Amino acid sequence: MSQEFRRTQVRQPRADGERNRARIIEAAKQRFAEQGAGAALEQIARDAGVGIGTLYRHFPTRDVLIEAVYRHEVDALVVAAGELSAKEPPIEALRAWLALFIEFLDTKQGIGAVLDTLIGGSEPLYSGTPAQLSPPIDLLVSRANEDGAARIEIAPLDLLRAIAGVATIRPGAAWKRQALALVDLMLRGAQATV
Repeated sequence: MSQEFRRTQVRQPRADGERNRARIIEAAKQRFAEQGAGAALEQIARDAGVGIGTLYRHFPTRDVLIEAVYRHEVDALVVAAGELSAKEPPIEALRAWLALFIEFLDTKQGIGAVLDTLIGGSEPLYSGTPAQLSPPIDLLVSRANEDGAARIEIAPLDLLRAIAGVATIRPGAAWKRQALALVDLMLRGAQATV
C-alpha cells in the first residue's frame, strides 16, 4: 500500500468506540440533569463504564461533552421521525414524535443550566435547532395531511412552538402531562376537521 494512499484514508470509528461515546453521552445527560454543570467527569466516566482517558479522548473538554449531549438529543429526534414515518400510520407517527419532542424539552430543561455554562453561551447551539427539526416535523405533518388522517393548517414549527410554550409557561412536574394533553387536543381537532 502506498504512503500516499495511507495518508488519505479516513479512519472509521471502531464499534466499541462508538458504544463508549454513546454510553458517555447518556451518563452525562443523567449526571448533568441531577447535579448540574459541576458534575464530576470522573463520575460520568464511571457511570458509563469507561476510564477517564476514554471520556477525554471523545470529549476533550466539558463544553464539548455538554454540546454533544444536546446535539445527540436533537439528532435522535431527527432519526425518530423517519423511523416512525416508516412503521406507523401518519397520525400515530406524528403523535409519537411529538411525545418524543416533549421528552427532548424535558431533557433540555434538566440540563438547561448546564447548557448556559457553555463558553460563548448556549445561543449558538440553540439557534440551529429549528432548522434541524423543521424537516422531520414537516414530513410528519405532510404525511398526516396527505393521508387524509388530519387537516393541520398551522405551520409545523408553530406546532412545536406551542408545545414548547407549555414547557416554559408551566415548568414543574405537571407540564409534561399538560403538553401531552395539548398534543392530543390539537390532533383530535385536526382529525375532526377532515
